[in-house]
Amino acid sequence: MLESELIRARDAGSKRLMIMLHGLGDSLDGYRWLPEAMNLPWLNYLLVNAPDCYYGGFSWYDFTGQMGPGVRRSRQLLLDLLESQIAQGYSPAQITLGGFSQGCVMSLELGLRYPERLAGIVGISGYVFEPERLVREWPPIVSQQRVLMTHGTMDPMIPLGMVREQIKVLKASGLNLEWREFAKGHTIAGEEELNLIRTFVQTGYQELK
Repeated sequence: MLESELIRARDAGSKRLMIMLHGLGDSLDGYRWLPEAMNLPWLNYLLVNAPDCYYGGFSWYDFTGQMGPGVRRSRQLLLDLLESQIAQGYSPAQITLGGFSQGCVMSLELGLRYPERLAGIVGISGYVFEPERLVREWPPIVSQQRVLMTHGTMDPMIPLGMVREQIKVLKASGLNLEWREFAKGHTIAGEEELNLIRTFVQTGYQELK
């Protein structure tokens, strides 16, 4: 079971939820600032710790060796977490998945394999694990999923060119994916990028009304 913390919406009774997954070496504490920065009073946030300890923080998988077993293990843990939220009254159509770096990888792994439509998937400064296999294995509902991916043109951790090629594979397979590049490193580009994410999240819920 993954450690998580629910930050409730200011609007009491709201059942709209954003699940946010941190990057390598970070923790749920690294995203406590997000609800205030997003300024969406009707949105609940579920902040989640990855399962493995990593230099004072946590990791979703071992990126230095065989990634597959760790990615699949974390995907199952996240699926269990998602299903537990649904059991508590959050419908899939009211859930947005978001993640940074390794968290981006996992949000795509979970969201693009999930058999029901979600409000949206946000991937920041990450990449796709085995994109060709993902395309072969994703369910038909993927054609209706909304995805936003952002990346930095100066990212020293995850090469932009590699991710661009992965984006081509996903788009060629029919994914409704919005891709945006920012003049940034391996980080979130302040209010400019946050405004893009905010608008994407808002639009997802408006479309599902």
